[in-house]
Amino acid sequence: MLTEMLISGLGVIDEAAIEPHPGFTVVTGETGAGKTMVVSGLHLLSGGRADAAKVRTGAPKAVVEGRFGVPPGSAALDVATDAGADADDDGSLIALRTVAADGRSRAHLGGRSAPVGVLSELTDSLIAVHGQNDQLRLLRSTQQRTMLDRFAGSPVAAPLERYRTLRAEWLAVCAELTERTERARELAREADLLRHGLDEIGAVDPQPGEDAELVAMARRLADVEQLREASMRAHEALTGAQDGDPDAPGALGLVDLARKVLTSSEDEALRQLAPRLDEAAALLADVTGELGGYQDGLEADPERLQQILARQAELKALTKKYAADIDGVLEWAEGARERLAGADTSDEAIAELVARRDALAAELAEAATELSTARATAANGLAKEATTELAALAMPDAELHVAVTAHEVASGAEHALRVGKRTVSAGPDGIDDVDIRLRPHPGSDPLPIGKGASGGELSRVMLALEVVLAHANPVPTLVFDEVDAGVGGKAAVEVGRRLAKLAATHQVIVVTHLPQVAAFADKHLVVDKNSNGGVTRSGIRQLADEQRVVELSRMLAGMDSTDTGRAHAEELLELARAAKSGTEETGGNRAQRARKRPATTCVGAQSGGKSASDGKNSNGKGKPRQKSQPKNAKEKMPM
Repeated sequence: MLTEMLISGLGVIDEAAIEPHPGFTVVTGETGAGKTMVVSGLHLLSGGRADAAKVRTGAPKAVVEGRFGVPPGSAALDVATDAGADADDDGSLIALRTVAADGRSRAHLGGRSAPVGVLSELTDSLIAVHGQNDQLRLLRSTQQRTMLDRFAGSPVAAPLERYRTLRAEWLAVCAELTERTERARELAREADLLRHGLDEIGAVDPQPGEDAELVAMARRLADVEQLREASMRAHEALTGAQDGDPDAPGALGLVDLARKVLTSSEDEALRQLAPRLDEAAALLADVTGELGGYQDGLEADPERLQQILARQAELKALTKKYAADIDGVLEWAEGARERLAGADTSDEAIAELVARRDALAAELAEAATELSTARATAANGLAKEATTELAALAMPDAELHVAVTAHEVASGAEHALRVGKRTVSAGPDGIDDVDIRLRPHPGSDPLPIGKGASGGELSRVMLALEVVLAHANPVPTLVFDEVDAGVGGKAAVEVGRRLAKLAATHQVIVVTHLPQVAAFADKHLVVDKNSNGGVTRSGIRQLADEQRVVELSRMLAGMDSTDTGRAHAEELLELARAAKSGTEETGGNRAQRARKRPATTCVGAQSGGKSASDGKNSNGKGKPRQKSQPKNAKEKMPM
């Protein structure tokens, strides 16, 4: 997970340090303060596109540094190791991304320079960023199918792998069949050339390494006299002169003499050397015998020499046309046989390919049907669990429907496959189209979520799906940028509640403008904006409990300086704490407690309306105005 992030010169942020909570971290701030720069920084660390426009005005470069806790054996650690990166002593990895004012970008990982693509590969298994663009991607059928497959897990993954394997074989056979039928004349000419070459090589019948052997044999036959003289001189050096001249003893005689001298010595050390001379004598005797045999085999054979030279000429003709040596010629011949088998356009070969294609198509149709059935089963489970989550997100009457339908095409279309009585498209991920539809209330027809869901509903649908898919999401850190857009009131409270639930299994970082969401965070960060001499600077700081009350009051309706705003912020924090601890009071108890509270604390979260006492003060007959209430029109609470 992300343990620390440092930002410098990015947008309006001059210098900032962030230490996200392992659970739920929220980032808030005034509009234009630079909240989204936190997400922009994470995008840069994830290998996103560098944009010089995001470099702070006057700064030479923007720098984003992130420290990630990476468990041993994880995919991210493997990526880092392959890139030559070094982990810190505590096992964490530091990723760094800089963007110069001229747009040039550099990346570092573990203290080493690395391609930007390595950061992207690293963070694929560490961070998932969800924003408005992700909601748009959710509208695509391919993304919806991917989401369904993630939810299903192995019941879909296993048949999908089998389907892809069969599809690859089927496509290969189909491509070969098409090539043979459409390129029949060209393949026939190529086949004739290959057959001619194979016939020519077969007539010579070369053997592996034969050319090198013939060179050695030819050299021996051509130099037989020189070889005989050399072997005789070596033999004489070992055995001595043939006339028995005692002044020219051979090596064998000298060794025998030395052995006798050592054996007759009275010194034990010398006598112990004698057996070693016995070994030398035996070795010299063996060499002498082999030299004698070599001389006997050295006979001048002009006829044999001519045969060898003629054979060399035959082999040279092959090496001149097909390869540098005979081993290369044999390798060419093997490849030619394989190409010839693929260039066979005879009726028998075509019929064999057609039969293979049809058999694979039948297997592929069976695998596709199995995959579709598994997806349909998973779709029911996903729809049911997501509908339950939507009810918790203040959409009690909404229903989510996940339809799995075969993508039908014309019979002549590319990758057309016959499954049962239908012709479908055999795509890389199956034959299915997945369509997530929303029925917002009873009596309405389920519509595609792009048509049947408002912006706020689409945000809640996405969050519901993310909560449902939490068990299948191996990415430890989830980032949500304005995922609560278009949501307010009770629905906003439920969004905060579900994000807190998601934080029980993942690190969750949320950029939000809703106090109801911010109240549920384990750590609250605020982006402050200030101007000095016309230059706007923003920084990020962590809020203590009392500071959170002030910030939530501001977010409610700009009421950070009133008792009413603070009271409502405190109640919101109390509600969030109770919900996370499982001690949340019922609606009846909360209403009863609200009736006992002074009128100044009963103003609605975002209504900006008047308290109960305001109605009496309007005709001058009620109680005096509370000290915290506005005294004139200019001091009225903002709407």
